[in-house]
Amino acid sequence: MDVSAPTILEIGAVLLLAAAAGALLRKMGLPAIVGYLAVGLIVSPFTPGYVADREQLKLFADIGVVLLLFEVGIEIDPLKLGRERKHLLWLVPAHTVAMAAAATFAGVAAGLEWKGALILGPSIAFSSSVVTVNVTRSRWRITSPATNHALLGWSVLQDISGVALAAVVLATMGLEDRPLWLSLAGIVLFGVVALAAASLLPRILCRLRDQADLFLLVTVGGGLTLAAIGERVFGIPLALAAFVGGLAISESEITATARNRLLPFRDVFAVLFFVAIGSLIDPSAVPSALPWIGLVVLLVLALKAGSIYVLARLTCFPGVSRWQLALGLGHIGEFSFVLASVGVAEGLIPARVYTAILTGVVTTISLAAIVVRRRPWEHAEVPTD
Repeated sequence: MDVSAPTILEIGAVLLLAAAAGALLRKMGLPAIVGYLAVGLIVSPFTPGYVADREQLKLFADIGVVLLLFEVGIEIDPLKLGRERKHLLWLVPAHTVAMAAAATFAGVAAGLEWKGALILGPSIAFSSSVVTVNVTRSRWRITSPATNHALLGWSVLQDISGVALAAVVLATMGLEDRPLWLSLAGIVLFGVVALAAASLLPRILCRLRDQADLFLLVTVGGGLTLAAIGERVFGIPLALAAFVGGLAISESEITATARNRLLPFRDVFAVLFFVAIGSLIDPSAVPSALPWIGLVVLLVLALKAGSIYVLARLTCFPGVSRWQLALGLGHIGEFSFVLASVGVAEGLIPARVYTAILTGVVTTISLAAIVVRRRPWEHAEVPTD
């Protein structure tokens, strides 16, 4: 990328436009993320008016999703989650796998080749961790602490099980001309590397706790390096490797400090990521993709959100609004974008399915971010003890 004054001006202008759109949407009582997605459509080469450099936006989106998922990995405390909500440890992975399988069969029934359907399936099973975290932290949220905890816990375990499933699926399809045994061995070996980083990186960060600049550089550099090693050496997509890298150091005492210092950068790249998602959608391609868009939205809202609601009714979730839990997870996001990008780059899914997944990201995130903030029409269950 040629970094010049026009390049910097364009990035600055996009950020300012996103800030204005976010502020306007918030004044209207809507989430800022809807404004970011709208800005992407506005500066897209597929709509009239100003056109931003898509390659620049895509570069920042790629970096952004790596940092986003690295930070989300750091956010996770699997041991604490296991102690507090043990039933989620089996419920969420089982639901994620079942959801991916159902969406895969739906893709095959709709006419996709099996490899393309295997991309569609896990894409539907994932929710956006960034949106879920924002819902639980928003100043305008109406979710209860118990609902927030359930949302975060479900999202965390969904990411862990979904990443494992996606890694196996991509290995099974033999991308990058690697035999299956070598791809699976790469997953295991990267896990070993991530565990080694989990032992080394926190020790380094503890020594740099009082040196904010070096602490931040090592945190960001460590996350990017782990992601790059996962992709280059072991054949794991960058974003998936970044998530595993963040997860590996999430149990250290320095986690909270690392997360707090990453948040401002994560937020900037999150904005650019969602703007980039909006800019990738070609409105002229939407009509031909409408059947697939309908399938994606139906699978996400009816099958995924509906099944989460049913499971929440059948399982003990004290103090949790089942509707907010279902709607708060009824969307697709970062990992879905990553898998769709891999699928279209490898020729596994046609352009119309790629358009459908991108449109599904925009549509379901917007709906979930708006609806989950509304007052639920059911009373949350109140603990009896």
